Amino acid sequence: MHDFLRVLYDNHRHSLLNYATGLTGDRAAAEDVVQETFLRAWRHPESFGDGTSARGWLITVARNVVIDRARARTVRPHETGEHEPEPVPDHAQRVVDALVMDAVLASLSYEHRRVLTELYYNGRTYTEAAVCLGVPTGTVKSRTHYALCELRRALQVGPRRV
Repeated sequence: MHDFLRVLYDNHRHSLLNYATGLTGDRAAAEDVVQETFLRAWRHPESFGDGTSARGWLITVARNVVIDRARARTVRPHETGEHEPEPVPDHAQRVVDALVMDAVLASLSYEHRRVLTELYYNGRTYTEAAVCLGVPTGTVKSRTHYALCELRRALQVGPRRV
């Protein structure tokens, strides 16, 4: 197995790095994408059976890793060092923000409010929130989507672009 991965890495790392650099526009990010791609290959060696093109599989996985990372940036704060730190709002601004958020959350349906509470305040995953709420994971995801759309509309914030 290790020999197969070594050959796979030796044969495809340069083209995969170039591909990932083109997608991300950032060499360091592309190196992370390549590392994640080969990690997934190591975890799923069965993916290379039945005549599957190794290069095609690696390219597809790399593209998916880039997409996953872009999506993650839209829902999570930026990593330290990516941007200058934002100024800390004063106490009065925090109070106003909390009051506005309370009012906006109160305008949501009970189901939407519960799902956001479980995910963002209680820090649960979609699966954990689904168990806690007694609904399917897909329902948690769709409720989250619609709840966030309502929040954006209420706060008049445009959707983030990838």
